[in-house]
Amino acid sequence: MSKTVDHEREKARLRRQMRAMTGGSPRLHGLTERLMADRARWIRIPAGLFLILGGLAAILPLFGLWMLPIGLALLAVDLPMLRPGVNTALIRGRRWSEGMLRRWRDRGDE
Repeated sequence: MSKTVDHEREKARLRRQMRAMTGGSPRLHGLTERLMADRARWIRIPAGLFLILGGLAAILPLFGLWMLPIGLALLAVDLPMLRPGVNTALIRGRRWSEGMLRRWRDRGDE
C-alpha cells in the first residue's frame, strides 16, 4: 500500500474519532467539523501550537494539561507523522472513559 493511501486512511480515522468524541454535543460537534475542514488549516495549526504551549504552561491557572491532547489532535490533521499516535491515544482514551462511565453507572444501580 502506498504512503498516500495510509495517510488518507489515518486522516479518515482521526476524523471519525473526533466526531465520536464530540457527537453528544451539537455545539462542540459543529465547532470540530469547522476546525477539521481543509480550509481551516490557517487557524488549526496556530490554535494547535497555542494549545500545546498552554498545556506545557499547566502551572498557570487558565492553562492546563487538558490543552495538550487537543492541540496534538488539531496538529495531527495536518501532520501525518502525528496521526497514528494521536489516533491510538484517542481510541484508548474513549474506551477508558466509556469504561469508567459504565462502572460509575453500574455502581449507582447497586
